[in-house]
Amino acid sequence: MAEKNELVMPRHVAIILDGNGRWAKSKGMPRNYGHVQGAKAVEVICEEAWRMGIQYLTVYAFSTENWNRPKDEVDALMKLLRNYMKTCLATARKNHMCVRVIGDKTGLDEDIRNRIAQLEESTKDNDGLHFQIALNYGGRDEIIRAVRETVRRAKAGGVSEQDVTEDYFSDVLDTHGIPEPDLLIRTCNEQRISNFLLWQLAYTEFYFTPVAWPDFSKEELVKAVEAYNHRDRRYGRI
Repeated sequence: MAEKNELVMPRHVAIILDGNGRWAKSKGMPRNYGHVQGAKAVEVICEEAWRMGIQYLTVYAFSTENWNRPKDEVDALMKLLRNYMKTCLATARKNHMCVRVIGDKTGLDEDIRNRIAQLEESTKDNDGLHFQIALNYGGRDEIIRAVRETVRRAKAGGVSEQDVTEDYFSDVLDTHGIPEPDLLIRTCNEQRISNFLLWQLAYTEFYFTPVAWPDFSKEELVKAVEAYNHRDRRYGRI
């Protein structure tokens, strides 16, 4: 039996990384500086989450709506992403992380898609943290792509009306094979899900914090898990 004060770890934590730009502005720095520091915070939290006993971590890094940001900011984010793919590969090798990218990869440049493929292939057998990065991701877009795939299979005779169950639909989403999040964290005091994991968050506990993402630390992660432990999860999908 667990000790009275021992925390029960959520198996899967999802995080909306918010506040990079505002954090940078508060320090008199350009928004891109905030994104760079935010990427560093991701590395830290990956390591700390695994040490704490969290098995799956999914971060919302770039949404389908983020393309509407100013071109110079988008270009800087894509440059940061290219560099991050290299850093993430090194981190994954060191920490045995299994890395997977969810989202519409066809909307990304070819060199980024190639780096993603390399990262996923080289880490697929790792037995450490399962780390999912949502890139060019939108919850509605994911559902639409899943419906289109279902229609394609139905036309080919591979799927009947009776085959389309919750389990089937989960298996045609980007997150197939990944357990649904137990805990969603959003930083910088925003209290909405912003088109993130719309299907998967049906039974998830939400935690909102005023801390901007670049300042999010192990201590803040522990606070979120402590809040999760105080929730009364009495439904049948724990």
